[in-house]
Amino acid sequence: MDFHLNDEQKALQEAARRFAQNELRPLARELEEKDEPVPHDWLARYGALGFLGVNTAEKYGGLGLGPLEALLVLEEFARISVAVAFPVFECNVGPVRVVERFGSPALKERVVPKVVRGEMLVAISMSEPEAGSALTDLRTAARIEGDSIVIDGAKRWCSGAGHSEAYVVFCRLSESTGAKGIGAVFVEKGTPGFSFGAREQLMGFRGVPSADMFFDHVRVPRDNLLVPAGGFADLMGVFNLERCGNATMSLGLAASALADVVDYVQERKQFGKPIVDFQASQIRLAEMMMRVEASRLLIHRAAARAVDGLPGLMDASLAKCFANEMVREVSAAAMQLMGGYGYAKAYGMEQRVRDGFGWGIAGGSIDIQKVNIASALVGRRFDQRR
Repeated sequence: MDFHLNDEQKALQEAARRFAQNELRPLARELEEKDEPVPHDWLARYGALGFLGVNTAEKYGGLGLGPLEALLVLEEFARISVAVAFPVFECNVGPVRVVERFGSPALKERVVPKVVRGEMLVAISMSEPEAGSALTDLRTAARIEGDSIVIDGAKRWCSGAGHSEAYVVFCRLSESTGAKGIGAVFVEKGTPGFSFGAREQLMGFRGVPSADMFFDHVRVPRDNLLVPAGGFADLMGVFNLERCGNATMSLGLAASALADVVDYVQERKQFGKPIVDFQASQIRLAEMMMRVEASRLLIHRAAARAVDGLPGLMDASLAKCFANEMVREVSAAAMQLMGGYGYAKAYGMEQRVRDGFGWGIAGGSIDIQKVNIASALVGRRFDQRR
């Protein structure tokens, strides 16, 4: 068992770190202040440097690397902010993987290279007003009519809604109940009948748009079918990689919080000496470091044990659950150590606290991950309806 990165991984990590640290801090502040997503000219820069196609096949313009390399890049961006990292998240571990894995050859050729170049963002649309954790209760329906697919329904809590150019939409594609009727369809912004609600005002995640989505007889080509009815398990298998990306966003926030507070406690003096000299500070720093490193190990293990680029459910759920709880603890502890400076917007720590709480809600809540873990542990699924 080797815990060292190879030379190629180190070079990629360092390239991402240099770009993020040297180029993205002013952009991150602007996105936080204005609550705007990464502009398209910046996406083109991301794409030109290879950061939007780390684990995309070379034939589509990607680097052709694995999930660990994608997560290494994502962590470096997440250290700066959720907003600047979100395109990297969507393009490397998000819904584009569904398109590349299940889309028709023509659809993949049309969509994936654009994503890699930063010309198109693809968001995932899963949740509905009555289907969040109980995702198999979703009602948005799609029916095949000749050479078309017609979609009716509504979606909620779609990160990227209104800004992204295209969406992987989970739909009910047959009359079968539960997971058996669910598949996914690719829908592009601007399709007649496809509209968006008002943008949500969230506690954190500024710079990541979220809104309701409405489908009123939305007609797309039949070639836009990604996964037919009965393919819910395939969709969620790909989603395990997104869970690891979610965990990595948490990790990046926590790692940067730890780095900043380590500098702060060595500079800040009270009672005539740096506050790092107080044992209470030392213990808190050690606890934060243990949690950050444990989280990174769980994420990297999930990536290292991935089969065909996809982590397993148990590994992904462990990584996500631990990281989601960890970032809340670490960012809050860092804010407490910094006192008034931690609570002030000018110093960025309170932003990490707000953003950190979001990842334990997005992509499957912390408690749902614990149900997944228990299910895998005992070898059977639990029916929450009984």
